[in-house]
Amino acid sequence: MSSTTNYIRIIERKPVSSGAVMLYGLPDVGLVGVIAASHMVSEFNLEEVAFVDTDMLPPMIVLHKGTPHTPIRIFGNNELLLAVSEIAIPADSIHRIIRSLVKWGKEKEARIMIPLGGIPAPNRQEITEPKVFAVASSPQLVEWLEGKAEWKGRRVDEPFNILQEGYMVGPYALVLQYCMQENIPAVAFLSQAFYNYPDPQAAAMALKALSKLMGIQIDVSQLLEKGEEIRLKARDIMKRTTKELAKMRKTQEYDIPLYV
Repeated sequence: MSSTTNYIRIIERKPVSSGAVMLYGLPDVGLVGVIAASHMVSEFNLEEVAFVDTDMLPPMIVLHKGTPHTPIRIFGNNELLLAVSEIAIPADSIHRIIRSLVKWGKEKEARIMIPLGGIPAPNRQEITEPKVFAVASSPQLVEWLEGKAEWKGRRVDEPFNILQEGYMVGPYALVLQYCMQENIPAVAFLSQAFYNYPDPQAAAMALKALSKLMGIQIDVSQLLEKGEEIRLKARDIMKRTTKELAKMRKTQEYDIPLYV
């Protein structure tokens, strides 16, 4: 009897700088991370530097400008690395795929990892400006985000809202878990968002939090102006993402109040 072993390889197309900030834009609540990542790629003209080769995803490619690409890619420059998935990552593959991305980032000596995502807000339609909550991989980073301490010689100019209690479920929960295990600094920004509806405004707010933390300018005006166009384009991936989130019991995040 023959047996097969699932494989995951991260193949580099170009030399990758060490010491960069590594961001994650993965399908999750409101597709906040995916929308934010797409905007970052365009805004900073990031090039594809690596891609994930694995038999743990459906047999598919994505087409851009007539050429094929794998669904999970890493974009970057000398300062930023950005892991992006253009498909919903299957629930039965997500542990190994996220672990591989975190391990690769550690090998590249990423100085901090920052997932951008959403947090389900049951009353989202009543919220005019979504709040962004921060989650950190260590107590020291929490104090830094609260403005109570320095981290690597830096202080934040304005404290962030810290998610004090609750559950996290899905890809970003795993990023934080593996970063904590590997002693990699990590901060997740989670914007209040529609659970199963693409939310460009929530993505814009997450990018504003990232801008504040990193001290870089990120223009989100185009993101907000094209909100309806983005929502229409993202409907199908949102449907598939919602199905995978249900398998991960994502709705468990509702069990305890996650914000005030």
